[in-house]
Amino acid sequence: MTHEVPLPPRTGLPTSEERLRAALLYAQSDAAAPPTAHPTALHRAMITGLAALALRCFSSAPSLLDLERIDVLVPELGEPTGPGARAPLPAACSYTSAHLVRTRILPEPELITGLPVAPVPRALADAVAQLADGDEVRLLLVEAVRGGHCEPHPVVRELTRARLLGLPHIADAVDSLLAEGRALTEGRLYEMVFGHGLPDPCWNVELRVPGGPHLGAVDAYWPDQAVAVEIDARTPRAGAEAAWDAYTHKREALEQLGITVVHVTPEKLRDSLAQQAAVVRTALMAADEQDPAEYVAVLPR
Repeated sequence: MTHEVPLPPRTGLPTSEERLRAALLYAQSDAAAPPTAHPTALHRAMITGLAALALRCFSSAPSLLDLERIDVLVPELGEPTGPGARAPLPAACSYTSAHLVRTRILPEPELITGLPVAPVPRALADAVAQLADGDEVRLLLVEAVRGGHCEPHPVVRELTRARLLGLPHIADAVDSLLAEGRALTEGRLYEMVFGHGLPDPCWNVELRVPGGPHLGAVDAYWPDQAVAVEIDARTPRAGAEAAWDAYTHKREALEQLGITVVHVTPEKLRDSLAQQAAVVRTALMAADEQDPAEYVAVLPR
């Protein structure tokens, strides 16, 4: 079944903005929705996938002019077809191919050049779902974090929701995404210490009771004050509960030895660096008023 997206009479090819507006207009038309659709739901469409990334100037995404189709995210109406199911739309006219992506969980759109656009994590999930090349997927995911568009956790959550992590080329790309996110977060931790006048810690070390078991690794440790900082970089992937149990066990073991553990997240380091520095400084100052901690060996990670 085909559908020709109407364009205003003009000479020459339509602009990228005209193609995007035509795709949105199609998604908002009666022809694009089931007969049971509520009229107000037809106006909740937003650009997603590669087109949304191109609007955000992702260098690893094709330009809008090079895209053969525009993905449009719409609410799943009428008979359900499963989370994230894509309902193929009538083929496009010679200028614009609109492709509906139906979802039960519709995010809040962001306006870019006056157009509603899906948030980066959702746009990424819709984009990589149609890519079979692992290098292309990896470039998109890594650029999202390196370019400051989003954190890794929301991306992994969207990929999990779309059931894409079972695909080997996407799972491998996610490992690169997490590594990039980890490096970025560690850089913020260094900035917190050096930019806010905190004393130099031992970086990325293992703690161990002399002659006893390993206590685990921490991202920063001040041995004189027995204060440790650990970045919580857990993601909503398989084994998350086991990772949380291991983290809790390690924290309890350290605190039983009198070591103060300051827990930070990538989001806290991104959004409130000065506040996190104040928390660490308070823990360092409070160490003078506490009983001395048990001696632990500090080993390179």
